Amino acid sequence: MPGSVIGAEQSLDLTRFVRPGDSIVWGQACGEPQTLTELLVAQRHQIGPVRCFVGIPARSILQPESVDGLSLSSYCGTGSNAALHQAGLLEIAPVHYSRIPDLLTSGPARADVVFVQVSAADETGRHSMSLTDDYLSAVIDSAAVVIVEINDRAPVVAGARTLGPGEWTAAVRSSREPAQMESAHASDVVHAVARNVASLIEDGATLQFGIGAVPEAVLRELHGRRDLGIHSGVLNEAAMELMEMGVATGAHKSLDRGIAVAGFVTGTRRLFDFVDRNPAVNVRSTTYTHDSVTLAAQNALAAINSAIEVDLFGAVNAEVAAGKYVGAVGGAMDFLRGAAASRGGLPIVALPSAARGRSRIVAALGGPVSTPRADAAIIVTENGIADLRGLSLERRVEEMLRLADPVHRGELAAAAEPILRGEHQSTRGTVR
Repeated sequence: MPGSVIGAEQSLDLTRFVRPGDSIVWGQACGEPQTLTELLVAQRHQIGPVRCFVGIPARSILQPESVDGLSLSSYCGTGSNAALHQAGLLEIAPVHYSRIPDLLTSGPARADVVFVQVSAADETGRHSMSLTDDYLSAVIDSAAVVIVEINDRAPVVAGARTLGPGEWTAAVRSSREPAQMESAHASDVVHAVARNVASLIEDGATLQFGIGAVPEAVLRELHGRRDLGIHSGVLNEAAMELMEMGVATGAHKSLDRGIAVAGFVTGTRRLFDFVDRNPAVNVRSTTYTHDSVTLAAQNALAAINSAIEVDLFGAVNAEVAAGKYVGAVGGAMDFLRGAAASRGGLPIVALPSAARGRSRIVAALGGPVSTPRADAAIIVTENGIADLRGLSLERRVEEMLRLADPVHRGELAAAAEPILRGEHQSTRGTVR
């Protein structure tokens, strides 16, 4: 039966739909259903203890003083999540992004309730998923309770999924600006990194890019290319600019030709207006955007991801900086492996060689291994490009030293020698 629709001036009583002990999921970034998450925080004591899986926060509605009664977990330490984790109020699940739909639909992390921001109804009476499909589609199909926020200021964005009144438990109407996320600031060094990455990308390539200053700067270095395609977890304003300029036409994409595909859209009103009823933009489920077969089939997939640090052998830490969880495993491995399997693909990890006087090319990672050296990629800093694919450990060290800040090269070279000796010893001692 169709769910009830509550007017914006009324307050939805979540206790009618959410039970103590339930697990709740909602759209991340600009797709956050702000009215519903605000109601959850306001009514948390009446509802009773619940578990919440949160993604990238565009707003800081979850503050240490307002989350008692909420047990929080996430796949990332991005934005305000980092402070919650440092305070012991957020647990991190280090998981490949392609696995999140499965984790949220089965097993101990299965979601009971999902909050979804949708657009106003179109001429057919259906509501688009607006700025986020992502892992929500999978949860909508499995959760016992689906509550939607029908926001008439959320853009209508094409995709594989729409919702109608018979597909939700309850709905609330709102008319508010979707949460916005500004572009990251890029330093001169980041621009130098971006220029090196851009030199690798040829006309007709299909682009995937992560979140942050480096991937955005790379996109802005591609204004002279032709017929680029977009298949990414996220669509941002730098990608929009490529589409507006006629650079990203998708004319040579193997799949979804002429269409930019992403799991969610993140930016400001300028981007929201661009994607509104734009047939050249699709939001799709994670089960499609991060699917290994789909990625391998893309034409010359260039996966552009950043890192906190990379060791001398190509292993990547994208999660922890100075002992604080600020990143994620995320979709980097999904896309790097997809690019490696794509004909003419480029698995790229890009980062400045140093930050705050410390080298980001390291002898040993200071955090977890987010991408192992067995998935060696093309590493890029402002000092050059090193394609580690197929190289021996010794050759990798040589190449990575070349990418490091000159101030730190001597120290890194000295640190590499005993590590290499240890590698040889362990190899000789391996039982065959």
